[in-house]
Amino acid sequence: MKKVLLASASLFALSAFAPVMAADLAARPYTKAPVAPAAVYNWTGFYLGGFGGYAWENTSTDPKMKGGFAGGTVGYNWQASNIVLGLEADGGWADVSATAGTPGVAAITSRINALGTVRGRVGVAFDQVLLYGTGGFAWINNKLTADVLGVLASDSQFHTGWTLGAGVEAFFAPQWSVRGEYLYRSLGSENYFAGTVSSGTLNLHTVQVGVNYHFGGPVVAKY
Repeated sequence: MKKVLLASASLFALSAFAPVMAADLAARPYTKAPVAPAAVYNWTGFYLGGFGGYAWENTSTDPKMKGGFAGGTVGYNWQASNIVLGLEADGGWADVSATAGTPGVAAITSRINALGTVRGRVGVAFDQVLLYGTGGFAWINNKLTADVLGVLASDSQFHTGWTLGAGVEAFFAPQWSVRGEYLYRSLGSENYFAGTVSSGTLNLHTVQVGVNYHFGGPVVAKY
């Protein structure tokens, strides 16, 4: 009986001191959830892409050369702070043409069937958006076709010159970007048909859009 009473007294004493002991225990510390890293885009690296666009001749007279083109691009960017320097080359197929006269009677057609550039780029990056200016070397391959009473004679010449323009490019996925670009191209005169026909300077306005794939993953995790 004494053992039962002693056990009961001990349980009563423990129940009396339990709230006090619980109050003396330190509160569980609060641990903040880790912050997810924010993606910061860096434009440095190689890229490949494709583009398509439209060109029209800068002249006040008709007929004007006009038409579409499409091709590929290869380039490299260097980024320091938010300044981006780049070098790129592009080239592709074109169907930019005009015909003067009456086909089948007496006419001459000028058709640009290929074009390209080698250009430098200087831009300012706003994270995944790049605004840039560009300029450099331009070329076209042009074909003149004379049609006299249905008898055709053709001659092709390679024209070189310069180009200047501007554009905007933006990442829409970690390694993919889309761009829109305007270029003014001025190509020097060439002689056709053994020097009997001079083309004069060919000046073109071109607008184009393209998609580029950037190698190496241009995304840097920032905590």
